[in-house]
Amino acid sequence: MKKIHPTAVINPDAKIADGVEIGPYTVIGPDVEIGEGTKIGPHCIFEYCSVGKNNLFTGAAYVGMPPQDWSYKNEHKRFIMGDNNVIRENVTLHRGAHSDVTTMGSGCMLMANSHIGHDCRVGSNVVMVNCASVAGHVEIGDRALISGLAGIHQFTRIGKFAMISGGGMANLDIIPYVTAQGDRARPVGLNIVGLRRNGFSSEAIKAIKHVFKTLFFKNLKMQEALEKLYAENLPKEAVEILDFCKNSKRGIARPRMNAAAAEQD
Repeated sequence: MKKIHPTAVINPDAKIADGVEIGPYTVIGPDVEIGEGTKIGPHCIFEYCSVGKNNLFTGAAYVGMPPQDWSYKNEHKRFIMGDNNVIRENVTLHRGAHSDVTTMGSGCMLMANSHIGHDCRVGSNVVMVNCASVAGHVEIGDRALISGLAGIHQFTRIGKFAMISGGGMANLDIIPYVTAQGDRARPVGLNIVGLRRNGFSSEAIKAIKHVFKTLFFKNLKMQEALEKLYAENLPKEAVEILDFCKNSKRGIARPRMNAAAAEQD
């Protein structure tokens, strides 16, 4: 059974599955699909989006809104998200502008006032803390954490299991598994606690440390370091860092000169 408040406004073409709850004064606009068990609080607006199962929107979320891009001319674009996400107050999620969609995976938590811009690709189990903002065309890997008041520049990539510290401003690609901070954000170490909590083996963590040191603390050019590391028999977790670097277009954020490599021992 659907539970829809009488003050909610529902477009007749919206596809709303069983078990969906829609709160007061929420507007469900055109081209919307809402999956089973999703709960939508008051004062939300949904349009041009597909929302999976068992998502929670606490209130005042704006999903599938037009991109903040002067070149957008009302083309039919969409926002697509997976299952079991938690979307808190005043979150804004924009549909595509240049590609057909903006996408977000499953199991994410977006805290109050966070924002995902047009054409982004956000993975699963990502956490965005209050007022974190992601500009257009950004890619964020699985289980990344974007702390409060952090900003991600357009076309930047954030690797899986990476953590951007509070107030960080990332304008270059942040490799997987690191903690980055500052304006402009640079790696300051590896997210070892996060890796251990997520079941990474000692062998994998050792290999990730080796890759981190070789890339940034052996006085090698990036291409030289990649060639050296690709020639080694590294586990897949470490190879993912190499592939991430190889595919970078904006460039890789490097630790600042005063970073302590000894901390990675």
